[in-house]
Amino acid sequence: MNPWLLLGLAIVAEVVGTSALKASAGFTRLGPSAVVVLGYGVAFYCLSLVLKSIPVGITYAVWSGLGIVLITLSAWWLYGQTIDTAGFIGMGLIVAGVVVLNVFSGSSGH
Repeated sequence: MNPWLLLGLAIVAEVVGTSALKASAGFTRLGPSAVVVLGYGVAFYCLSLVLKSIPVGITYAVWSGLGIVLITLSAWWLYGQTIDTAGFIGMGLIVAGVVVLNVFSGSSGH
């Protein structure tokens, strides 16, 4: 499978797991707790496969950058977390950094 697609799957699985972490109420609720464990399990398995093809620094930059943005949006949608203008600007800068790293940096492994 394409390592970039696997990285996307890893990011989505981690976002699902992290979003369920709040709902697990400290792992006292079985359903959300199972989603957390499954989400992180899938995420780290996919991430381990990605690291066979994409350098760890690039992988982690994309994983963490996009994960931050998606988790923030998920918390806004699921839990009513507010995002102010500075938050949106910060997320835009994170995405811009990931794009610059992947499009313009020779270290991206392309």
